[in-house]
Amino acid sequence: MNDKIDFVIIWVDGNDTDWQKERAKYKSNFANDNNIHRFRDWDNLQYWFRGVEKFSPWVNNIYFVTWGHIPSWLNQDHPKLKIVKHEEFIPKEYLPTFSAHPIELNLHRIEGLSNNFVYFNDDMFLVDYVKEEMFFNENLPCDSAIMNVHCYNMDEMFILAPFRNIGVINKHFRMKEVLKKHRTKWFNVKYGINVLRNIYLLPCPRFPGLLQQHLPTSFTKEVFNILWREEYEILHETCKNKFRHMLDVNQWLMKAWQNMSGQFYPRKYNVGKSIAAHNIEIACNYISKQKGKMLCLNDVDMSEEKFVMSRDLIKKSFDTILPEKSQFEN
Repeated sequence: MNDKIDFVIIWVDGNDTDWQKERAKYKSNFANDNNIHRFRDWDNLQYWFRGVEKFSPWVNNIYFVTWGHIPSWLNQDHPKLKIVKHEEFIPKEYLPTFSAHPIELNLHRIEGLSNNFVYFNDDMFLVDYVKEEMFFNENLPCDSAIMNVHCYNMDEMFILAPFRNIGVINKHFRMKEVLKKHRTKWFNVKYGINVLRNIYLLPCPRFPGLLQQHLPTSFTKEVFNILWREEYEILHETCKNKFRHMLDVNQWLMKAWQNMSGQFYPRKYNVGKSIAAHNIEIACNYISKQKGKMLCLNDVDMSEEKFVMSRDLIKKSFDTILPEKSQFEN
């Protein structure tokens, strides 16, 4: 039996002129962090709420984290909805921020948030019925502990986060000891063929990296408190950056710490899928045919014409499974 489970979703309205003016006061470290595809509106947030209401009615509360803007259609009086602005939980020294990293690394500070929570980006959706046990089992976050080798790509300006994360992990954990102590959690049949990754990488002297899914992540607040206590400086430096920086760590560090400490419950890997939005046929088919439980629609650089077409097709696909307004909509 699990304790209460909350959902947390962070959202930004890139069309908000006040937000644009505030953001313009600061300079990004990298050009692609100012790319429009990081902030443009796909007009599909309503389907996130519809999916939560229909496919996970057991959720306790939903914490909607925002710079300050709120969708005009959102029913702010819904008893499960808690609207949280950045200044209500992020320390003042880190504000304003236009990077997801400081927001993510401080989620545990949200007042009233349950110890067990699931974190969503606003491009992550539920597309079929999910049980509590998909996210927490025996009050342990559900996850797949699968090793991976990170291959640097010069086109990805922010790819250093996985390296920084695993560097912190290897500072605190010895790979051989972790795999021996939590053998059944790392070499688990639920991972399918991916368990071979852990076998093949056994000769490594330390953790080479982790295979990360761009999907909703289960966390406990304790792991955030531990990391802020053990690695304050690296979290502090990340949170000071107004925009994403190559030397940032991110919330996957907390996820990895849960894996290393054995504070997780093994879950099969193929519970959802991350699909680049330009693969529009694959994405629409995944949604309308409910090929999995969860989906992440990764926005990518594309022409305005392609974006509009993709946005409209995605909405039509969501309408096939979630045609009716939720109680979160006015």
